[in-house]
Amino acid sequence: MVKKVRKKIKKVEKEKEKKGEKERKIIIEKIPSGTPNFDKLTEGGFNKKSVNLVVGGAGSGKTIFAMQFLIGGLARGENGLYITFEEKREEFFETMFGFGWDLEKLEKEGRFIFLEYTPEKVRTMLEEGGGMIENIIHKNKIRRLVIDSITSFELLFESELEQREAALTLFDMIRSWNCSSLLTLERELTMEELQAEVSTPLEFEADSITLLYFIRQDGLRQRLIEILKMRATKHSKKVHNFEITSSGITVETKGKKH
Repeated sequence: MVKKVRKKIKKVEKEKEKKGEKERKIIIEKIPSGTPNFDKLTEGGFNKKSVNLVVGGAGSGKTIFAMQFLIGGLARGENGLYITFEEKREEFFETMFGFGWDLEKLEKEGRFIFLEYTPEKVRTMLEEGGGMIENIIHKNKIRRLVIDSITSFELLFESELEQREAALTLFDMIRSWNCSSLLTLERELTMEELQAEVSTPLEFEADSITLLYFIRQDGLRQRLIEILKMRATKHSKKVHNFEITSSGITVETKGKKH
């Protein structure tokens, strides 16, 4: 009798799990990341209207990954806005053209906007409740947003409490714009950080965190990618190799042992 009850309980629990899984998949709508094979590791890409953080050191591929996110959206008819604190338009457009992305053409078509901004202006935007960026987003029906990089903005605030409040305000504002967004954060990652944990206010508030490593091992540089977290998603827990080619980033689906 006890065995029958236990079996029945297990059956009910499994049915609940399946039902919950179905409901979760219906509720969480995914959008393609634009990076080949990355979506296979994240149940279909990023969550729609989420705020996502890509962390890595100089030369790790953050900007390319971010641009593929915008290019992937443009292929779906989703207008994109790229906000930069460091890149210069002419040089940036030339570099991206090398990957086959004609940003000047997309800009003329009104589908892509390149905006040079300063961290101080973003701080003012938070104080004003949106400002010029919000007007651009609504006027141009922006659906995908990139801020590259958010590092300088984070340095504007001295205490962790101020950083946390600013991050929360920024993320709430972005979410109110009905955009799917990707923010880059510069931080050098080493082999010891392959078990990295959330450590900054920005990382606490993000819906997902993707880590890009460019590390030296056995005399050679390796490019690795790790999905540290992604809300409501059964993502890969492994570290994966990736490569940067003439058409952008491609991720290997087979996990790397380390």
